[in-house]
Amino acid sequence: MWPELSWERVGPLVEYLNPLVQIGGKYSLDMPFETGWGNVVLDVTPRGLRTPTYRQGDVAFAVHYRLLDGDMLIEADSGSATLPLADHSVADRFVAFREAAAELGIPAPRSTRICEIPGSAPKFEDDREHRPWDAGAARLVWRAFDLAAAGLEAWQAPFQGHRPRVGVMWGGFDLSATRYRPHRTTPRRDLPAFQQNGELTEYVSVGFSLGDAETDPGMYAYIWPQPDGMDGRSWGVDGATWNSAAGLVQLPWRVLREAPDPHRAIVAFGDAVYDAAVDLAGWSTDLLGPRCDGWHMSTTPAHHP
Repeated sequence: MWPELSWERVGPLVEYLNPLVQIGGKYSLDMPFETGWGNVVLDVTPRGLRTPTYRQGDVAFAVHYRLLDGDMLIEADSGSATLPLADHSVADRFVAFREAAAELGIPAPRSTRICEIPGSAPKFEDDREHRPWDAGAARLVWRAFDLAAAGLEAWQAPFQGHRPRVGVMWGGFDLSATRYRPHRTTPRRDLPAFQQNGELTEYVSVGFSLGDAETDPGMYAYIWPQPDGMDGRSWGVDGATWNSAAGLVQLPWRVLREAPDPHRAIVAFGDAVYDAAVDLAGWSTDLLGPRCDGWHMSTTPAHHP
């Protein structure tokens, strides 16, 4: 049984974690741009969330937010440093991070602005609210990301076009799996620059969000540009619906966890959204390879002529 999940349970911790992961995530803004901001995603690890490996000057490093350990681990070729996350403010952790990074020869992030969090403090150093650490909520957040990532990785596996790795976008703190095709589009000019960069080509996105005070946790999906005809379609799983006001197909976590096989339900949900892109937006089925659960080479005898 997948665990129960609600914003009331994890919300206070997420409001602390979201700006924290942006501290290490800021370095990805100086990496070579990958279509759809694939260069910024955080990997879901066996212990938490980890940035890509960064290379700045003579230092290679990564930042691992170990949710199950309650700490932030800076790993570099020059050494490592561990910073506890319990009972601090974002400002405290930013100062501690900057000092520890300097000792390892890592420059401070060039930007300290907190992004994509409505009502947040402007910068890391401005967020001085004391944040208690909830180890149970941290494990629940990791578990939800881990379960959703397994389903999204299985859905993504047969796609033969451009697909950034499945991971958490540190701005919005949602898990994302995206498929692109090389058709250029015109971004909406009323959006911030980073969102305009994400609309340069057509894509299908399926993801998982922990929700907020108004929205339940669950899977979401959309097609860019949004085609006509999304109403009235089946979305692969009983309980998945099209929310025209939000422009999203949604599969609530409470519905997903009651499915006979939630992992396969995520795959079916993603397949139904891609089918809609084929039917309504002219996407090609030629971009899909065969789906299997592995070649099982570890147990397959080698062929001898």
